Amino acid sequence: MFRGHRTAWRERAVAHILSLEQQAARERCRVVQDPTEQCQREKTLDGIARQLDEARHAVSARRRLFTGAAALERTWANVRATDVTLLNLCAEQELIGRSADVLSHVEQHLRPNDPLRVKAAEAVGRVEAGERLPGDRELLVSALSASYEALDGEFSRVRSLSIILRIATFFVLLGAGGLAVWGWYCPDSLNMCFLPEGRKFAACPSGEVGKVRGKQPSDYAEEVDVLVVEAAGLAGAALTVIASLRRIQGTSSPYMLPLAAALLKFPTGALTAFIGVLLIRGAFVPGLSDLDSSPQIVAWAVIFGAAQHLVTRFVDARARDAVGRGAAADRPARATSPRGRAEPCVSRVS
Repeated sequence: MFRGHRTAWRERAVAHILSLEQQAARERCRVVQDPTEQCQREKTLDGIARQLDEARHAVSARRRLFTGAAALERTWANVRATDVTLLNLCAEQELIGRSADVLSHVEQHLRPNDPLRVKAAEAVGRVEAGERLPGDRELLVSALSASYEALDGEFSRVRSLSIILRIATFFVLLGAGGLAVWGWYCPDSLNMCFLPEGRKFAACPSGEVGKVRGKQPSDYAEEVDVLVVEAAGLAGAALTVIASLRRIQGTSSPYMLPLAAALLKFPTGALTAFIGVLLIRGAFVPGLSDLDSSPQIVAWAVIFGAAQHLVTRFVDARARDAVGRGAAADRPARATSPRGRAEPCVSRVS
């Protein structure tokens, strides 16, 4: 029945769908005396079955490129809608068991001053004390639905940030690659060489060349100079990525924000290395107008590549904050797991 689910979130979704199907089956065993209400219950349970079918198809659908997020949204949208509907149908004892979990989820995703959150807390207190008012169930249903909508908003922000990071990575990589191609075909226009005074050689990123070609640094430029500088910048960026691994948090969502933020560092490091060496070449940095050797140029490229952290650290902070919100995607499955499932099938309810 569930085929093709191989990622962790799909496995959790399968378990949650099966749990909801068991709850729906138990609700079908309950019968009410009012024929109209019984008819409404049956139609509602039929709708729940269709929603779970939609969730099941989303989970088991064949994975394609860029479809993981859409499948997740489709799955959890139907699962959450089913969870809210079952809360409206469940028996009184189960409502008491679920009230604390519903409140936990509401407090997790609604603002402290949200009127619905405040009223939900009051309703939970009455339900647990056995003093439930006629509208308390509907209030808890509305509060749970609103908290799920807030969670969807958090997921949307995580998804949009992931897309922005991937697009930014692509364009930065495109820029760094374009500079490497430009330097390959027009090495003299992107000159990375130096002519240190008192030395008999020209210092270039790709190596040192004797002063026999001319009197201008561009006369000694090689096709691979820009590529060597960018490769050194990549090495410097890799060091910062390794150092930042201790702060990276995992996420259960398919958006992989930590990975997207880390990947952005590599082309950014290559770009900052090129710009840094170019600034030194243009005598923009006092005291560093003439680098003496090829290893010195490469060393400065590594330093500038590592310095990309000054640019991307704000992205890292935003990603860590978003991961903290996105990690809440797992919590609804735990926070809204109904308690008191040991109830036997009830044949008659007045």
